[in-house]
Amino acid sequence: MLAGVLIGLNRGESGKVAGLRTTLLVCLAACLAMLQVNVLLGQAGKTADSFIQLDLMRLPLGILSGVGFIGAGAILRKDGLVKGVTTAATLWFVTVIGLCFGGGQLALGMAGLVLGIIVLWFLKAVESRIPRENHADLRIIYEKDAFSRETLAESMQACGCRLTAVGGSSKGAERMEERFEVRWHGPPDSQQVPPFDESALAAGAIETEWSVVR
Repeated sequence: MLAGVLIGLNRGESGKVAGLRTTLLVCLAACLAMLQVNVLLGQAGKTADSFIQLDLMRLPLGILSGVGFIGAGAILRKDGLVKGVTTAATLWFVTVIGLCFGGGQLALGMAGLVLGIIVLWFLKAVESRIPRENHADLRIIYEKDAFSRETLAESMQACGCRLTAVGGSSKGAERMEERFEVRWHGPPDSQQVPPFDESALAAGAIETEWSVVR
């Protein structure tokens, strides 16, 4: 229960659906399942006049499989953004911790618990500083024969961005609309974005619209 509480506090304070109580119950259930295996070990031997032999490891393996369904329910995908993967991994992790404690491997369970706390609490700050590839959708409208894709690409490259044309359409007799995908490396939660508007206007665009894909 203490292991489930310590791990669950991290998920709870982050506002996750699978928070303190869910994590605690999963860890406790795994521990109880392993304790039951220990109790049944005395009945697992095969006597000379018996054709029955218990496979007790099916119980903890069934627990791990069941937790997989709970973890799948914690993962959400919306608008191309996937959430809940860490919460699902945490539920699977506390299950293993519970099995260790229930099986009597207290030192192994404590070592795993300490490592799990380090990963969830302390490595979060490290992960938030690791540069990753960011994406943005850029839409521009320009007058025909008054726009330079080369100028836009060079301006984006000078900012460390890669520009990929997605598609375009006509907005009338004299105007065109084009959409681009922009990729660049930077901190995941950084509020600084490349100068989309300035680069597009310098290339000849008359209207720009962009959005960062999270």
